Amino acid sequence: MKGNLKIVSIKDKQFESLVRSFYQPLYRYAYWNTKNRAAAEDLVQETFTRAWKSLHQLKDIDAAKPWLYTILSRENARRFERKQLPMVELSEEWQLEQIAENQDDIETMLLRRAIFQLPDNFRQPLALQVIGGLSTEEIAEVLELNGNTVSTRLFRARAELKRQMSQTQSIRGKNNG
Repeated sequence: MKGNLKIVSIKDKQFESLVRSFYQPLYRYAYWNTKNRAAAEDLVQETFTRAWKSLHQLKDIDAAKPWLYTILSRENARRFERKQLPMVELSEEWQLEQIAENQDDIETMLLRRAIFQLPDNFRQPLALQVIGGLSTEEIAEVLELNGNTVSTRLFRARAELKRQMSQTQSIRGKNNG
């Protein structure tokens, strides 16, 4: 009987709970950043590997969400440090095809296009909020910014999206009528 007895540590239980709670949201955010399912899975796997190794540093379980997103963001940055790929100029149509999902309607595709045209300092907080479900305070922690700065960037990102989408609607209206 003793050979079948499995001892599960508190660390194992904590980690298992983190994986169950955060795998899907982290994967969605990783996929948003990589636009590649395999790369997103690798990124999340590496995030959890680093989290396991550093679990002793997590003092407050309520801080787990921003902690994991910080690890994922840093892992994503490391991907680019490791690989220096040659830069090629890609057409806007090709880029739009790469971010489109098969089930996307034209409005969703245009919204994705508008989000990807935002400057990175607006796009990242918006993605963390919309895709990651992080609060303003959590985004500030992940991006190592002041909460007011995050709020301002989110406001400006939404304003820019609204401007771009109304401009797109205006152009589409002229072309259709």
